[in-house]
Amino acid sequence: MSAQNESSIGFRDLEIWPLSTERLSIRPAELEDVDALWRFRGLDEVGEWLGWHPVDQDDWNKTYPEKYLDYLVVEVDGEIIGDLMLSVGDGWGQREIKDQAKGVQAEIGWTLDPAASGKGYATEAAGALLDVCFRDLGLRRVEAGAFAANEPSWRLMERLGMRRESYSVKESLHREHGWIDGLLYAILADEWRGR
Repeated sequence: MSAQNESSIGFRDLEIWPLSTERLSIRPAELEDVDALWRFRGLDEVGEWLGWHPVDQDDWNKTYPEKYLDYLVVEVDGEIIGDLMLSVGDGWGQREIKDQAKGVQAEIGWTLDPAASGKGYATEAAGALLDVCFRDLGLRRVEAGAFAANEPSWRLMERLGMRRESYSVKESLHREHGWIDGLLYAILADEWRGR
């Protein structure tokens, strides 16, 4: 599981699952979800903007057991239409107080089946994930990154109220596009609650 404060609870241990939103059900991913997730994770149009895209289904099947503990699945009427990533980690702190920065922030991400896009599901799911981060896990900060060319992803971050904190020129090496620009967005707990 992700690095986190020993005294904090991991998201899989929360007693909120499955979490229901207006139209969605969200729950921690399980090993048995491997085939349902491959259905869209294997598409080139989905993999274009992910940090890791499986070469084939065998590659997905071998790697998924190493990754699924940081995933949640998003369902509509019992069908998996997407996934969320949540990785809780430490903030930066000076040596004398760095123990106070353990397990206080997270990185999030999302992947959606293109067949389910354009319906607001990603915004609804990612918003629910931010609620979990701040309300249930008590985190102070959440970040999300994207290739600058992945406009749908950073537009979603902005719809969620996340703030663009950096635009890095040609800092990300893309498997097809070479060196391209990257973005980092973030939101603090107080900002999320004050929206």
